[in-house]
Amino acid sequence: MGRIMALDFGSKRCGLAVTDPLQIIATPLTTVETAKLQDFFDEYLKNETVDCLVIGEPIRNDGTPTQLEEKIQKFIESFQKKHSTIKIARQNEAYTSQMATEAIRFSVKSRKKRQDKSLIDKVSAFIILQDYMGWS
Repeated sequence: MGRIMALDFGSKRCGLAVTDPLQIIATPLTTVETAKLQDFFDEYLKNETVDCLVIGEPIRNDGTPTQLEEKIQKFIESFQKKHSTIKIARQNEAYTSQMATEAIRFSVKSRKKRQDKSLIDKVSAFIILQDYMGWS
């Protein structure tokens, strides 16, 4: 059994979260510059088995996709060419950044760490993963 990984795709950087190999525990993993995302996956997948990549789906309140969706689709096409055995799933990411900010506000004491945007991205990916797995 492989891991499930979640991706909070951003124009500058992407947050990642992952389950353990038994898909029982989910944790925030890291933040990667969007331009280096394919390189990250190439390296990560040399050592880890991932069954499914859950990618956040940015949708406006009226149900239409945001302008980021076009970049996400290009990433998905590129990713699937290299890693065709990994299932791609989409998960609505509405309000994940706000939920991540709120969770961090209550759990991180240092103001400087609370304002770390990479932490928000990782926690947003974690929330996407929880939602996908039905944990929230």
